[in-house]
Order: sequence, then structure tokens, then C-alpha cells
Amino acid sequence: FSSGLTAMEKKLAEYKCNTNEAIQLKLVRFPEDLEDDNTTFNPEYSHQVFGDDEVAFGYKGLKILLYYIAGNLSTLFRIEYTSKVNEKFDCVEADDVESKIREIIPPGFCTNTDDFVSLLEKEVNFKPFGMLLHTYSVHNEEAGEDITYQIYKADMTCPGFQEYHERLQTFLMWFIETASFIDIDDERWNYFLVFEKYNKDGATLFATVGYMTVYNYYVYPDKTRPRVSQMLILPPFQGEGHGAQLLETVHRYYMSSPTVLDITAEDPSDNYVKLRDFVLVKLCQDLFCFSPEKLMQGFSQEMVMEAQQKLKINKQHTRRVYEILRLRATDMGDAEQSRSYRLDVKRRLIGPYKKKQRELAKMRRCLRPEELTNQLNQIDLNMQHEQLEESFQQLVSDYRRVLERLAQA
Repeated sequence: FSSGLTAMEKKLAEYKCNTNEAIQLKLVRFPEDLEDDNTTFNPEYSHQVFGDDEVAFGYKGLKILLYYIAGNLSTLFRIEYTSKVNEKFDCVEADDVESKIREIIPPGFCTNTDDFVSLLEKEVNFKPFGMLLHTYSVHNEEAGEDITYQIYKADMTCPGFQEYHERLQTFLMWFIETASFIDIDDERWNYFLVFEKYNKDGATLFATVGYMTVYNYYVYPDKTRPRVSQMLILPPFQGEGHGAQLLETVHRYYMSSPTVLDITAEDPSDNYVKLRDFVLVKLCQDLFCFSPEKLMQGFSQEMVMEAQQKLKINKQHTRRVYEILRLRATDMGDAEQSRSYRLDVKRRLIGPYKKKQRELAKMRRCLRPEELTNQLNQIDLNMQHEQLEESFQQLVSDYRRVLERLAQA
């Protein structure tokens, strides 16, 4: 019996597909893109739809096709496979892949290629939503030419934007680890969108590159504090500097508003922090309070005030900008200068440790000595120094990357 079971298990194991590989995404501009494997990309994550193991059971050669028209993101959704388990013979049921995908993509998608291609012909009518904030160009090696991009600010009052946004936000599920869809009825959301201009049969068309959502928190009595919620540059466009353009444009948009205090971010990823470091340092480097002689005198209230008033940067981020710019102004080969820099940064890094020690001291006062283990009694100072040194080295290497990128900008 047991050997029979393993044979059955083996057979069923063949019907497991990794959903990150099975899901095939495309942004389609021309009919020939449909057949071109180079235009296909896959999700980084699918756990929010298919569970933590990111597996669909019941199929061999499963392909979940999610093709989007490059601009307005009209969708083609199809499922293909070479074979499927059968309840009659295999006594097991295949996962209902279709209903899982239908939960996150809005209705009104195409299910066959012909309908999709005929929609593609109407794409010439698609125009970006909202108000143009910024135009920039990037030299494209492959095309051997400069490509033009535009950033727009949109909101739900723009005709057609709500439906477009529903299609756009489905990408969050595949590329942001803890993505969630937002409440579009809340008027405090702002949407910033990046588009590429491209030519097709002599006409100018627009392709979706990425976007950012920002929530305007109310601060008593008459101010707001915009908080970046989600930001995504679609994979075919990653690594070309669009994230930096978008974030800088958003800062410049809010800079002009007297009611905005400063800009924050919700639960930022490491990549976002690196991007923000670069953009904020770029914005701040010419401020008077960040001149080399000022940097050498240490972090000051003046820096906090000037960065907040002129650039809407909050105190915590200003501190990082100061540390990055001070690193640039410091001769790390000079023992005195590098020691002074190291102490300055470590003093900030030790804050959380000190807080922990204060909390422990409080616990000690509340608990009887025998309830406190020795381990709590004595935070190992050597370990603390090692962790601190490690954090410091990691920061400096992150900071150097920001400065390298700045030097190339």
C-alpha cells in the first residue's frame, strides 16, 4: 500500500507548477509582441494570490497569460496547459486558477487574441490622465535615440481613470511583497503616473511605465503631510532612472504648496530607501546649510528647518542626507576626520540600544530579581559594539553607492 501511495504522490507532484513561472505578463504595443518571448516578464511574487509556496496544483505545463495593452492596460487573460488532473481518475481536484486571478483583475478583460488585437488598433486614442508635471528624456542604447517620458498627476475625477487604475494596480500584487489595493473613494489620494511616448505608424502613442500613490494626511490645524504609499516602475522599465525622476517630481510638486509640512513614506523597502537617499541628496546638496564647512560642524537645527521649509523633507531623512553629504566632504583616509565621522553616525545608531536599556532598567524595577534571567540583566556590550560597527559599515557602503550615482548624474 505504502509504495502505491508514493507512486501516486510522485504522479501528483508532476502536477505542481510554480506560479511565478506560470504567470506570463506582457505590455503589448504591436501585434508581433504577442509572439515575441522577449516581451514577456514574470512576477517576483505570487504568494498573495496563490499562497506562501507560490504553487498551483493540478496542471502540467501551466501558463497563465496576462497581457496588457501598453497604454490603457486593456487586458487579455487566458489559461493554457498540456494536461490537467481529473477528478474521475485521479480523485483530486485541480486548483481553480481562473477564479483566483479573477479576484484581482477587474472584469471586462478579453479571453481571446483576436479581440485583444482589435483593441490594440484603438490604442492610438489613449492619452495620459490628469495634469502634466514633468517631461524628461533618456538615451536608449538599443534604439540609438532619446526616448521621451512624461509624468502626470491624476485623480479619480479624470474620465476613465478609475477603470484604468483598477487595471494598473493589479501589477502591485506581482511586484510588491505586501501590496494592498487602496480605497479609491477617499479623496485624499494623489496619483502620479509615468508614461513613455512612442511612435506607431506615424502617430504618437503613450505607454504606461509606472506610478506612485500618495496619501495626504491631515495635520492640525491646516497642514498636510503627504505619505508615499506604493510606488512601482514596471519591470521592462526598471534600472533606467524613472523611479528617481518620479520621486523628485513628486517632491517638487509638493514643494510649491505652502500647506504641506513634509513628505514621509509608509513602510519603505530597502530599494525605496536607496532611491530616496539619492533623490533627497540631489535636492539638498546645493542648500547653504549643507556646505562642507557646515557639514563638518555636525547636524544642526538649521539643516532640519531649511530642508523642511524649502524641500518638504522630514527630520529623519534630513539626518541621512547630512550623513551622506558629510561622508562626501570627509577625507576618510585622515584618522581624525574619519574618527569624528564614525562617532557622529554611531551616536545616532546607538539610540535604539539605549532605549532598550532604559526599558530593561524599568523591567528590573518591576520584577523580582529571580524572575529576571541573567541574559536580561546584562546586555553583552561586546556584541553591541560589534552590531554597531556592522551597522555603520553597511551604512557607509550604502552611502558610497548613493554618492557614486550622484557623481554620474
